[in-house]
Amino acid sequence: MGGNHTQTKFILLGITDSPCAQAPLFGLFLLIYIVTLAGNLGIMVLVWVVPSLHTPMYFFLTHFSFADVCYSTVISPKMLADLLSEDKTISFAGCVMQFHGFAFFATAECHLLAVMAYDRHVAICNPLLYVTAISSRVCWQLVAWSYLFAFLSAIVYTGCTFGGSFCEPNRIDHFFCDTSPVLKLACSDTHSSEAVICAFVVINGVSTGAVILLSYICILRTVLRMRSARSRSRAFSTCTSHLAAVALFYGTMFFVYLQPAASHSSLDKVASIIYTMVTPMLNPFIYSLRNKEVKDALVKCRRRILDRC
Repeated sequence: MGGNHTQTKFILLGITDSPCAQAPLFGLFLLIYIVTLAGNLGIMVLVWVVPSLHTPMYFFLTHFSFADVCYSTVISPKMLADLLSEDKTISFAGCVMQFHGFAFFATAECHLLAVMAYDRHVAICNPLLYVTAISSRVCWQLVAWSYLFAFLSAIVYTGCTFGGSFCEPNRIDHFFCDTSPVLKLACSDTHSSEAVICAFVVINGVSTGAVILLSYICILRTVLRMRSARSRSRAFSTCTSHLAAVALFYGTMFFVYLQPAASHSSLDKVASIIYTMVTPMLNPFIYSLRNKEVKDALVKCRRRILDRC
């Protein structure tokens, strides 16, 4: 990540420059962040304390919730502080760290979504082989590979984004250090960096997307062959929540990162808010409100607490 970095700090312009909108947005996004933390940490604790949820599906879900908490935390506290402060500066090192953390956990989520789709594929299409195919060792290996690919990809994204020279102005037209707004400030040519970033986004997106697509094609074929309506309903219920999370996450991410540089607009901020703040908040509700096992576990936990009281 060499280069003649002439900037020691950046200024994040944020979501809006309207003083009247700062306080209401702070209240809204603080609430979203609190709900995100409570929901995802709640899922992690619930899976940990309820033995019936000690299965591969919920093991992957805890790591997915962990990634949600982490990449939301990489962005939200700084954004919330900037909404109430006139000093919206961030150091060069802080900008690099923020982007690397975001890239790492966002990419990890892509791979974890693919792992979760594969898990559902084996559970529905090959239930007799599920215990051996998705053993505890395999679960840890799949999660480890997800984090490894994410870490290596994040290094490439960060190197390409911050590897050049930066000159005046030092104002990033965004609420966090993201690829496109940062590259707009580069003095050097960024075409090769943009091409590499786009290639890695495509590689990660296509590879994980292909696993998800093929998994659900097989699942759909298997479900349609089931004679029992109850079995079909149960199979679909375990998949719809995952598909909702996939559609929300991939849709907004692809909108931002797979469009030409000249096409970026103010809509990028709206899409970024969705995948950095709204999606992590909604995921616990998507996975809990549509999942009978999670709802039953919540009822059991509530009964235990009430009995102790």
